[in-house]
Amino acid sequence: MPWQMGFQEAATPSMERINSFHNLLLVIIIAITIFVTALLIYVMVRFRASANPTPSKTTHNTFVEIAWTIVPIMILVLISVFSFPLLYFIDRVPEAEAREKGAPVITVKATAQQFQWNYQYYKVNTTGTGFKFDSVLLCRTKAECADAKASNGGKTPLRLLDVDKRMVVPAGAYIRLQVTATDVIHSFAVPAFGLKLDAVPGRLNETWFRVKRPGVYYGMCSELCGAGHGYMPISVEVMSKEKYNAWIAKALADDEYEKVKAAAPAPDAKKKSAAAPSAPVKQAAAGK
Repeated sequence: MPWQMGFQEAATPSMERINSFHNLLLVIIIAITIFVTALLIYVMVRFRASANPTPSKTTHNTFVEIAWTIVPIMILVLISVFSFPLLYFIDRVPEAEAREKGAPVITVKATAQQFQWNYQYYKVNTTGTGFKFDSVLLCRTKAECADAKASNGGKTPLRLLDVDKRMVVPAGAYIRLQVTATDVIHSFAVPAFGLKLDAVPGRLNETWFRVKRPGVYYGMCSELCGAGHGYMPISVEVMSKEKYNAWIAKALADDEYEKVKAAAPAPDAKKKSAAAPSAPVKQAAAGK
């Protein structure tokens, strides 16, 4: 970001809304700061000792006391009007919208463990087979990154960010992301997606994202989880639908990807709806 100001460029609808909410809060905070600063300056000038040789002994003012109670409440209510819809939007996969657009809903489970991520894809073919794989940091130092160039397609990997196997999703698809952990609390965070979700042992948390623009997006575990906390990055590659289908076929044929047959679990007892399969992605109908 220029001058290190603001967020990364938004890549998902959730992050676009977070940016808008942030800008609204910035206006409110600046207005409050200006008002309080002006009030302090007025008090320092108006009630300085030289201008008030005999200070007032007033201890209460009913109007002022009511105002400084009611106004902050009104500000918080205004903020909640925008924040609650945003929280609901981030939490729930818009399956009706996905059906309307003819876009697939793909479930991916991310499991954190010290100090790497494991990704599981469900029912990616007609036989109900899925697969899972570990995603491990490629290099910690510049020397290690230079050595890892050959295994990274001839490109020098980004230090502390690139991994041996990326999480891959198709552009335009709705991704239901389920997050858990096997040992301690971690956190799945990708700034460009507006994602930050705790990975808690014994609990399955859920969120979603949709990326229209192909590319590689990076994140990190953002919950202090041990000595190797800084060495478990998140790398998400967004591909075209054709390339994603080719990647699925390659993963199914590769022994490095462990094959599994399981349905995607519900995040908790309240969410009973079955998760949609991870599919090879079908082309959207014309005009949608």
